[in-house]
Amino acid sequence: MSYEESIAKLGELTVERVGVQKVCLTEAQGRILAQDVAAAENSPRHPTSAMDGYAIIAGDQSGGRIRIVRDNPAGNDTDGLRVVSGTAIKTFTGALMPEGADTLIPIEKVTVEGEWIRIDEPVPQGFAVRPVGENFREGEVLLRRGAPIGFAEIGVMASLNVVAPKVVQRPKVAILATGSEVLELGECSDNPAQIRSSNNYTLEALVRIHGGEPVQLGSVHDERTAISAAMAEALESADIVVTTGGVSVGDYDFVKDVIREELGCEVHFKGVRIKPGQHVMVAQRGNRFIVALPGFAYSSTVTFLLYVLPILYRMQGREYTLPVVTATLAEPFRRKAKGKSEFAACNLRLVDGEYRCDFEGKRSGSSAIMTNLLGETGLLWLDEAEGDKEAGEKVRVVRLD
Repeated sequence: MSYEESIAKLGELTVERVGVQKVCLTEAQGRILAQDVAAAENSPRHPTSAMDGYAIIAGDQSGGRIRIVRDNPAGNDTDGLRVVSGTAIKTFTGALMPEGADTLIPIEKVTVEGEWIRIDEPVPQGFAVRPVGENFREGEVLLRRGAPIGFAEIGVMASLNVVAPKVVQRPKVAILATGSEVLELGECSDNPAQIRSSNNYTLEALVRIHGGEPVQLGSVHDERTAISAAMAEALESADIVVTTGGVSVGDYDFVKDVIREELGCEVHFKGVRIKPGQHVMVAQRGNRFIVALPGFAYSSTVTFLLYVLPILYRMQGREYTLPVVTATLAEPFRRKAKGKSEFAACNLRLVDGEYRCDFEGKRSGSSAIMTNLLGETGLLWLDEAEGDKEAGEKVRVVRLD
């Protein structure tokens, strides 16, 4: 099927949300909020000084001089403190405004003469006074369910005394690399045909970035019984099982057969007209998903972004859309896969407020070249019907930053 058909099919799947849990606020960064967060009270609850200065009645400035009667430091209980006409109370940043005062004149705008202040530069009524509810009002919903928790959300919840917010549990994503040629990290090579495992670690990093909990299963040789056992175990412990390799048409590509014949999965689709990754496969058993990706490093990474992330996000109660921008090509691009949707690594830079796209330093070759994703990289996205592109044309690019 076409890429567009496969994405439409993916969107039609029933994806159950994972559960929720409470975590300490200090551990909530990067999680997804599972509740609305509303203010229990106004902030500030009382008019508050926004600067160091003198709490006064604005109309008294016309007299030129006002007598200082007291100090009012931050944190001070203002019960009994009152400004009457002709008096000023020295009030510091963050302190509650004394009763009767309607204005704070900063220390920079007065001259102190003993127990008096001389008004050097009058200020308007209400100056430097934070009104009740300036931050937020009682009952106001400040954070919505489904919001990613960043530094600002942490700060807002701390100001509301939210000790342990409810967050979405991290969907578990099991990652399994297949291939007799795959060599684990730290393992010594005794065969020049062996290659170092990288796919499972690249995908583990992507899972963490996008809110999942990776379950690293390492690699397994191209043996049907071993692959079947590893995948069956993964299905028992993870919400999504992601495999790399074994989905093509070779004699030792057993993954697709194990999924169909031994695991009892419903195959939603196998094979998409895209480059890279045309042999991608998406299957389901109950509320668990299997996404079988190609073995080449670049292919597995791109197809993970296209087919795993939409499922992972929906399990968290969110929707994932490719972060696409419009860029100007700085050089021609010749199609390598006509009749397919193509995602080609390119440099993506912001120049004078506009995105520019070029291929300097990008290697041309197979879908194994992972180094093409280093640097300020994007994916040039071309549909099946699009032809070669010339310098100066506007193109779609998927941001990877």
